[in-house]
Amino acid sequence: MVILYGIKNCDTVRKARRWLADHQIDYRFHDLRGDGLGDELLDAWIGDLGWENLINRRGTTWRQLPSEAREPLDAARARKLMQAHPAIIKRPLLELGTARYLGFSDAHYTSLFS
Repeated sequence: MVILYGIKNCDTVRKARRWLADHQIDYRFHDLRGDGLGDELLDAWIGDLGWENLINRRGTTWRQLPSEAREPLDAARARKLMQAHPAIIKRPLLELGTARYLGFSDAHYTSLFS
């Protein structure tokens, strides 16, 4: 099953959802804010992708955090931040069975689904 994780109002997530719909790919959308983020799922993502790759340091959520919450950042603190602020996770996160991919580009999705 194809699962797309993200936030409804994220422009990049919208592009990914539009791409999947345009290519008639069945998927389930999981809104990190509305549907939540379980510990087991977050731990699997950290194990597969690494906490460093999951943290979106360019986003509004990151910039709005007080500096003492951002630095120094280690695996345990990053995990707590992602649990408390799921919008801090890079998006979209695409899950294809056991494989997981961060971000969206037309070329990358085309290669994944061809």
